[in-house]
Amino acid sequence: MGASMELADGFTSDCRARLAFEILANRWDSVVVYTLAAHGPTRPAQLRTRIGGISAKVLNEALRRLEYNGLVERRPYRQAPPRVDYALTEAGAALLEPMRLMGAWANRYADAVLDAQQRFEERCHDRARLRPR
Repeated sequence: MGASMELADGFTSDCRARLAFEILANRWDSVVVYTLAAHGPTRPAQLRTRIGGISAKVLNEALRRLEYNGLVERRPYRQAPPRVDYALTEAGAALLEPMRLMGAWANRYADAVLDAQQRFEERCHDRARLRPR
C-alpha cells in the first residue's frame, strides 16, 4: 500500500508504538524524566523542589509508574537514616529525543491548537445558547 498505510498500521490499538504515547501521556511522568535527565540521580525531596508544583504523593506515584515501566531505577542505600535516589535507565534516557521533538512541535503549533480550542468552545457555547428549552 504505501508509506501512509504503513504509518497507520503502526498506530493501531494493538501496536507497540502506543506504549510510548501512553507513557508520555501522564502529566508528570515526562517532567520527572526530564528533571532526572537534567540533574542525574536525585532523591525524591530534591526532585520535588526542582520540579515545583507537585505533591509528594503525586511524585511518588509518578516514580512508581516510571519504575514499573523500566524508565527509572530506584537506588536504596544502606545507611542511617535510610536514603534512596532515582536515576534514569537506558530506556528512560532514550525518551529524551522524542520528548524534545514533541516540545518542538508544541512550540510551533501551540498557538494554533489553543486558537482551535477557543473557536470550538465558542461554537459549542453559541449552539447551547441558541438551543430551544
